[in-house]
Amino acid sequence: MAIVFYNCFGYYFRHMQIFADFRQHLTQKFYTLIDRDIFWILLLGLGVRLGIAVYLTPGFDEAYYTAYARHLDWSYFDHPPLVAFTTGIGIWLTGITNQFTMRLGTVGLYTLTLYFFYRTGEHLFGKTTAKLGLIIASSIPIFTIAFGVLTSPDSPLMFFWSITLWLCAQEFFPKLSTNLDNHESAYIYQPTMRIVLIGLTTGLATLGKYHGFLLGACLVGFVLFTPRYWRIWRSSYLLGACVVFVFAIAPIIIWNHQQDWVSIRFQATRAIPDGGIRILDMLLVALVGCLYLFPSFGFPLWWINIKALVREIRGKHWHDRYKFILWISAPIYLGFTLMGAYRQILPAWAMPGFFGAVLIMANQMAIFQSQRPKFVRNWLTISNLIILILVIVALLHINLGIFQTGSKYAILGGFIDPKDDASTQIYDLQQITKAFTNDPQLATALQQADFVFTNKMFTGGQIAMAIEPLGKPVACLDRDMRGFAYWAHPEQFLGQTALFIHDDLTAPPSLDYYRNYFRAIEKLTDLDIDRGGQTIRRLTIYRAVSMTQVYPFPYGGSN
Repeated sequence: MAIVFYNCFGYYFRHMQIFADFRQHLTQKFYTLIDRDIFWILLLGLGVRLGIAVYLTPGFDEAYYTAYARHLDWSYFDHPPLVAFTTGIGIWLTGITNQFTMRLGTVGLYTLTLYFFYRTGEHLFGKTTAKLGLIIASSIPIFTIAFGVLTSPDSPLMFFWSITLWLCAQEFFPKLSTNLDNHESAYIYQPTMRIVLIGLTTGLATLGKYHGFLLGACLVGFVLFTPRYWRIWRSSYLLGACVVFVFAIAPIIIWNHQQDWVSIRFQATRAIPDGGIRILDMLLVALVGCLYLFPSFGFPLWWINIKALVREIRGKHWHDRYKFILWISAPIYLGFTLMGAYRQILPAWAMPGFFGAVLIMANQMAIFQSQRPKFVRNWLTISNLIILILVIVALLHINLGIFQTGSKYAILGGFIDPKDDASTQIYDLQQITKAFTNDPQLATALQQADFVFTNKMFTGGQIAMAIEPLGKPVACLDRDMRGFAYWAHPEQFLGQTALFIHDDLTAPPSLDYYRNYFRAIEKLTDLDIDRGGQTIRRLTIYRAVSMTQVYPFPYGGSN
């Protein structure tokens, strides 16, 4: 009986063992490429970001970037082209346009960004610092949301940014047994082919967002003020780096050359002061930045890096590795903080600088951890717990209105009137899609219209995300058209009938102004956007009959 059993099942069990051994071999190989703890930190962060991506309603700028993905071009009015691909990859793979699919590229790419960030920290300061840096970079809310969830130009920027830092760490600081505190004085630098790769990845970072130019300038500053690396100036690799950098940003150059350099001029004007210097505004920008970083990370990050910067300026720097991190971080976060003294800035503008600065804080916390490990463990645990609770609460409010007066999900009746609630600026765009699909009046009106237009660019992005999948083009007829001026030609709308959709978040439209361009404009209906059973936004829909004259585009299609 045993012989029969062996003959029948022995072959199966032997091959099962072969597969088990093969799986164990692959697992061992995998964990030689990435530490087990690091793998689980990255996987946990990926899971959290996927959850946020599913439940966070689309931002108006995110919705605008879905139009990029539908109108591929060499570049765009307000950003380089890579955001079109990171936004479009999930949409193209699934054929569905919603808040989750448009963020798939960002969520996945940030996992790779964190991996190269870890590798940079490991190469420069060792595994303990790298692991702490990874945990901190995975925990800071604005990094998680702006770099790792929202579809935005920051996603491809930070991916190639982190690869550039990793290549620079290998190029400028080869693994030596020399103590870091002696500035690696025995090391004689020789340029390598990595210089060319650094030029390429810096160019690709610029293809994600114009911050890439700042990264390149910071790297030049580091080499310029570090005599050890002056051999680069005589190296043929530098010429190669310049060539591939220009090649990488060629789409930006080509598009801007065709459009009278409009994008470069648009971005350059943001650096020009538009008023007097206001010191209190600058301090407020720094404080708000700490809040976005989360106070338990933001304040130590500022303190430790400013302390390191002061030591560097006074000639008492610890070693060139700190100097490198300071050069690719401090000019950026300090520059944008100073810019806040004369113009309004967005918090995300300074964050690439803080991203690199995390490594200096992580290195100092690794030293402190050796003395007080329990304190560091509690600091990270409590910070992450509070951040997680705040994120959950924020998602519940954005989706259900738990603090909104009048919401059926409100806690204690709610505390914030929808008119005073900034979170109502983002809402469930699927309500618009369903209304134009299921409401007979709206469905008929959309079918009879040749195109749809709005009078505000960001509203146009939201309407485009909701309606363009239904087969109707969306335009923006306003002085600030941004990309809409390049997705259409003014002559194409002559004689056509449109639906004009106005969001009550913006000022009431001047119908007399638009009557100059259409034979007649009449109101059709209002479309209410609900949250928690209460109206939070109202869209007013008009029928604009037969466009009689060309709308004057301020740039783009009118050229």
